[in-house]
Amino acid sequence: MKLLELQAGISEEWEKKGYELPQYDREAVKKATKEAPAWVHFGAGNIFRAFPAERLQQVLNQGVYDKGVIVAESFDHEIITRAYKPYDGLSLSVVLKANGTIEKIAVGSVVEALVADPEYPEDYKRLTEIFENPSLQMVSFTITEKGYSLINGKGESLPGVEEGMKAGPGPQSHLMGRIASLCYSRFMKGAMPLALASMDNCSHNGDKLKAGVMAYVQAWEKAGKVGKDFVAYMKGKVSFPWSMIDKITPRPDGAVKEMLEKDGFEDTELIITERNTYTAPFVNSEETGYLVIEDDFPNGRPPLEKAGIVFTDRETVDKVEKMKVCTCLNPLHTALAVYGCMLGHTSIHDEMEDNELRTLITRMCYEEGMPVVVNPGVIEPKDFADAVLTLRLPNPFMPDTPQRIACDTSQKLPIRFGETIKAYQKREDLDVKTLTLIPLVLAGWCRYLLGVDDSGKSFEQSPDPRLEEVKAYVKDITLGKTDNVHQALEPILSDASIFAVNLYEAGLGEKIEGMFAELTAGAGAIRAALKKYLQ
Repeated sequence: MKLLELQAGISEEWEKKGYELPQYDREAVKKATKEAPAWVHFGAGNIFRAFPAERLQQVLNQGVYDKGVIVAESFDHEIITRAYKPYDGLSLSVVLKANGTIEKIAVGSVVEALVADPEYPEDYKRLTEIFENPSLQMVSFTITEKGYSLINGKGESLPGVEEGMKAGPGPQSHLMGRIASLCYSRFMKGAMPLALASMDNCSHNGDKLKAGVMAYVQAWEKAGKVGKDFVAYMKGKVSFPWSMIDKITPRPDGAVKEMLEKDGFEDTELIITERNTYTAPFVNSEETGYLVIEDDFPNGRPPLEKAGIVFTDRETVDKVEKMKVCTCLNPLHTALAVYGCMLGHTSIHDEMEDNELRTLITRMCYEEGMPVVVNPGVIEPKDFADAVLTLRLPNPFMPDTPQRIACDTSQKLPIRFGETIKAYQKREDLDVKTLTLIPLVLAGWCRYLLGVDDSGKSFEQSPDPRLEEVKAYVKDITLGKTDNVHQALEPILSDASIFAVNLYEAGLGEKIEGMFAELTAGAGAIRAALKKYLQ
C-alpha cells in the first residue's frame, strides 16, 4: 500500500484495513486550485498536515468546497523535496487516541508543494503567480514564533535583514521580506485584498506577523523603494487576524511506523533533514485539537467552520487564549513538569497515573483556576479542561516529558499563574489568601531550583534563561536545613518580572516560604507535602 496508489484509484485494500480515504475527485480539486488558488500555507511541518490540511479534507469530503491548499516552505527545503513532492502532496494522518485506538486518514487536500525561496526559481515564480491571482484569499503560517522575528537573542538583525530592507521588493533572505515582496507583486497587479493569518502557538500571533512584514514595508518606503500607496494598501486591504491553535503533533514515532508497516503501508521512511527536522510521509497526532481564528478575511476564505474551526472576533480569540494559557492547560503542564522532575517521572502520561500529581492539577484547575476564568463563549472552559485531564495528558501515545515542559519555566510563570493571582486580587468576592495549590506549585518551582529530587539525588535542570540567577539565591539551602528560607526566597518571590506580582504584597509570600520549608525538610518531603495539602 503506497500513497501514490490512491491517485490510480486503488482503494479496496485500504478501506478494508480501516483507512479513511479522500471522498472527492482529487484531480478536479487540483485543477480548480491551479486555476484559481484560494489558500497558501507557509510552514510544511507536522501540525499543518495533521490539523489545517486534515480539516480542509473534511470540508472537501462534504462536497461544499472544491479547492485544495498549496503548501510552501522557506526554512527547510527538504521537507518539500523529500516528504511532499515524491508523494504528490499526499500524506497519512494517524490520530492516536487516549483509549489506545487509532484513526488512519489519507489526506489529499494538499495539491501543490513549493519551496518558497528565490534560489528555486520555478517554485518561486509559481508562488508569485499565486499571490498575483485575484482569487487568493488566505495566506496562513505555522513557522514557530521565532519565524517572525527579525533579530537574534542579542537584539542584532538577523543575516540579510538590513540588506533586504535597503534593497526593496525582490529576492529576500528572510521570510518576512519574501512575504512583503509577494504582497508588493499582488499590489502591482491590482491591489486585491488579502488575509495573512498566523496559526502559530503564540499569543497575539497576528501582531507578530504584522510587525515582521510591516518592518520591511516601512523600511522600503523610507528608502524610497515603494510609494505611500503600497503602505496604504498593506494597512487598509491586508489583514492580520489573530488565532489560537492547540494540538500536539510530535515527531513521527517509530512505534507508529512499525504499526503501519504491519498493516501493509509502505511509505514510512523517517526523514531527518540536514536542518534537523523530523518528518515522514505520515504524521501522528493527538485526537483533540482547537483552532479559533479572528474572522477578518477581506477577500473571503475557505468554509473551514464546516470542519469545526471556529471563526469569531478578536476579543473572543484573546479570551480563548487566556483560558488555555492561564487555567485549562498550560498551568497544569508546568505543575506536572516541576513536580515530575523532582519525583523521577519521565513522561507526562505516567504522571497522570500518580495519584497526588493527578489530584494536584485537577483540583488546581477546577477549584482555583475556574472561578476567575472568562468564558469565551465559543468553547466551554470546563469542556476544554475535561478533555485535557481525561484525553490529552493521560494519552500514552503522546511521548511528552516533564523535562521538556520544564524548559524556560521562569518565562512562563507570569501568565500561567500570575494572571490568576491578579484576577483574585481584583475580585471582591474572592480572597487571594485562600489559594493553596497554586502557591504549592510556586513553592515547588523554588524547590526545583535546588536541583535535588525527592530522594536526595541530583538531577539535571532544564534550560531556562534565568536559571543561574535564581539558583544563586537558594545555593545555601540543603535538605533539612531550612532556617534561612526567607533570606533565600525573598529576592525571588518579590520579583514581579517572574510572577507578574510581588507575592508578598499579594499576601502569598509567607505561605510559599512555609510550603518550601516543608518540601525541603528531607528525603521524601515532597511526596509528604503533596499528600498533606491534597487531603
